[in-house]
Amino acid sequence: MHWNKWIRQTHRWVSIVFLLTVIVNGVAVVLGKYSTRTGLLAVFPLALLLLSGLYLFALPYAANWRRARRAR
Repeated sequence: MHWNKWIRQTHRWVSIVFLLTVIVNGVAVVLGKYSTRTGLLAVFPLALLLLSGLYLFALPYAANWRRARRAR
């Protein structure tokens, strides 16, 4: 599997994990069992989503930049 495909697939799976942590946070709030630890549960997947999302966002721009540099 190519590097870009691996990042894209990881981004998708981490987004599912993030969704589950947000649901857990919502349930904890409704049940009155919310704590800081529960709130921080979603921070790690969110940070991974930020990094992989920025990488995926920059891919087309990097490809255009490389293509333009080769054309010179």
